[in-house]
Amino acid sequence: MKLYWFDHAVFYHIYPLGLIGAPQKNDFKGSVSQKFEEIYPWLDHIQLLGFNALYLGPIFESSSHGYDTVDYYQIDRRLGDHQSMAQFAKEVHRRGICLVLDGVFNHVGRDFWAFKDLLAYGEKSAYRDWFSGVRFDQRSDFGDPFSYDGWQGHQSLAKLNLGHPHVRSHLFDAIKLWIDKFEIDGLRLDAADSIDFDFLRDLRSFTKSIGSDFWLMGEVVHGDYRQWANPDTLDSVTNYQSYKGLYSSLLDGNYFEIAHELERQFGSNGIYCDMKLFSFVDNHDVDRVASKLKNPTLLYPLYLLMFTMPGIPSVYYGSEWGIEGVKEPWSDAPLRPYLSLDEAKSNAPEPDLAKVIKKLNSIRTSSEALASGSYEQLLVGDRQFAFRRRTADETIIVALNSAPQPAEIELDVGYVTNEWIDVLNGGNIIAGSDGKLRLQLPSTWGVILTNKQNQD
Repeated sequence: MKLYWFDHAVFYHIYPLGLIGAPQKNDFKGSVSQKFEEIYPWLDHIQLLGFNALYLGPIFESSSHGYDTVDYYQIDRRLGDHQSMAQFAKEVHRRGICLVLDGVFNHVGRDFWAFKDLLAYGEKSAYRDWFSGVRFDQRSDFGDPFSYDGWQGHQSLAKLNLGHPHVRSHLFDAIKLWIDKFEIDGLRLDAADSIDFDFLRDLRSFTKSIGSDFWLMGEVVHGDYRQWANPDTLDSVTNYQSYKGLYSSLLDGNYFEIAHELERQFGSNGIYCDMKLFSFVDNHDVDRVASKLKNPTLLYPLYLLMFTMPGIPSVYYGSEWGIEGVKEPWSDAPLRPYLSLDEAKSNAPEPDLAKVIKKLNSIRTSSEALASGSYEQLLVGDRQFAFRRRTADETIIVALNSAPQPAEIELDVGYVTNEWIDVLNGGNIIAGSDGKLRLQLPSTWGVILTNKQNQD
């Protein structure tokens, strides 16, 4: 089976408008701010920690937060312009890092040029059919002499009519521009669970015709992920189904929660066992995980699990130091803060966590079993959890302990006798006997054992 770059990807996720401290509102009058320069030092950091893919949040001209697009063909003036973005993308690729951008195609902001034409000309607008649910017999929430569909009812975000051929060509031409100018390697589709499947099929056909390794990942919260991630539509989707279990199993001292979810998804009869879902413990839309766990020592087994379970791991900027952030009722700004790299390092709540993530990255990217191996649960308890990942050439055993004190466990690994190397903790050699493996697990930590002899 052919492997693509995303089969071994580990992502670093940046929300650029927040990272560089852009004004919350775009006045569309000011000169271009060359702020990509402030992200360059982060590339050193990303590379040092061993990430090989960068997911860059919305960068195209918008009214405020980036998801209210105004122009798909222009870089947001609060960040830079085509030239500075092209230079930035070139530097990302020079470092061997793949680049994925946010594709916000479900909806646009009210300042979007075609929507402004609709506001100006109403029923006579040439773009009236570019938007979903336009009706001239009632008013919008904003008092317009027409109504229209908004994303999840929010009419500040006007839903596009993705079935309209001119809308599709406008979006596809924009994607082609991004590929040509910035050589992007893929797209993360915002609100993919609200996008028509016909559009997703056409999008896949279009992008794969340009490059078979162009990656499409969709933001999907609920539902059967197989509807979106399949050979006809997307390569991957966000794994929100495991997201909660990752932290709440630690918060509640209940590994059974996440163990059940991983078995349901990736076990021998798992519904997603052949899929590589996008794994995360926080992002630009949800509270920072350090704010949820409260006990910072639990961050270590949390990331250990996220980097070794099936999927494509992602770390959100700043979370590698355990920074906190809780969304407000009407604002996500606390989740998307300005961060100075030097200040973030010097004021890190958990300075050792970034070192641990670097180690996990190194192990993850060098292991075929962790990238694409099968998943098999070996043991689950309230605070201890173990599973096996394997391919024809490599076996990995991961065992975790979320308790505040060391724990001893015994695993039935099915080998007559064998030796295992703990690649997480200095390469210690651990011997098994009669198919049993007795492990001493450190408090709030674990082991990653490797054995490439693979005998049953």
